[in-house]
Amino acid sequence: MQKIDLTGKVALVTGGSRGLGKAMCHGLADAGADIIVVSRRLENCETVADELRAKGRKALALSAHMGRTEDLDRVIEAAYETFGRVDILINNAGMNPMIGELSDLQPDLFQKLFDVNTKGPWYLASRMAPRMAEHGGGSVINVISVGGLKPSALQGFYAATKAALDALTKVMAAEWAGKGIRVNSLAPGSYHSDLFDSAANIPGYLDGAIAASLQKRVAETEEIVGPVLYLASDLSSFTTGHTLVTDGGYMVL
Repeated sequence: MQKIDLTGKVALVTGGSRGLGKAMCHGLADAGADIIVVSRRLENCETVADELRAKGRKALALSAHMGRTEDLDRVIEAAYETFGRVDILINNAGMNPMIGELSDLQPDLFQKLFDVNTKGPWYLASRMAPRMAEHGGGSVINVISVGGLKPSALQGFYAATKAALDALTKVMAAEWAGKGIRVNSLAPGSYHSDLFDSAANIPGYLDGAIAASLQKRVAETEEIVGPVLYLASDLSSFTTGHTLVTDGGYMVL
C-alpha cells in the first residue's frame, strides 16, 4: 500500500483553527506537510500552529476574513514570503447561519454568504494558481457540502453558494490542468465539529442527521482526514474536476 508522504509540501488551510479545518491541519502535518493556518481569529490560529510545531512541522498563523479580498492578498504574500511556495490549498472556511424560507430572507444576507462561501475561495485560488504553476502545480480542494448537491428547505442561500463553488471547481480544473494544478470539491455530510455540535441541542437536529445517513451515525471529526489526504496527495494524481462525497450514504437516500 502506498504511504501518503507530504514531506516538503506546504499546505494552506482556511478555517483551519477549529473543527474540520483543524483536523485537516493536523492530518496534513502528520503526513509531513508544513501548514499555513488561516482563520478570522489570529489567537486561535496561533494555538493550532503551536500544536503543529510541537509535532516538528513548520507552521504559520494568519488571520483573514474570506469575504475581504485585501485580507486574502495579505495571506498570499505572507505565505510566499515565509515558505516560498504553496502546494496544497484547502478552501475550507465558510458560513452557514440558520436561515429560513426564501421569502423571508434579505439580500444583504445572500451577499454575505456569497462573499464568504463563493467569492473568497474563487479569489484565493485564482490568485494563487499562477504562483502554484511556477513550482510545478499542486492541489486545490474546495470544501462544499452535500447541501450544495442535495439542497433542503430553509438552506437556500447556503446551498446556492456551495453549488456555485462546486461549479467553479470544475471551471478551475479545466482552466488550470495545463498548469499541473488539480482542483476538486470535497462534499462532507454530517461530521462532529464546533458548528455541528453547537446545533445539536436543536430539537430533532441530531436525530435527523443520524437518520439521514445509511450508516446511521455522525462522522467523527478526524474522519475528514482520509478524504483530504487522498485529494491532496499523489494518490489522486489522475483525479481533477471531481466532487468527492463523504456523507455516510446521505446522497443515495
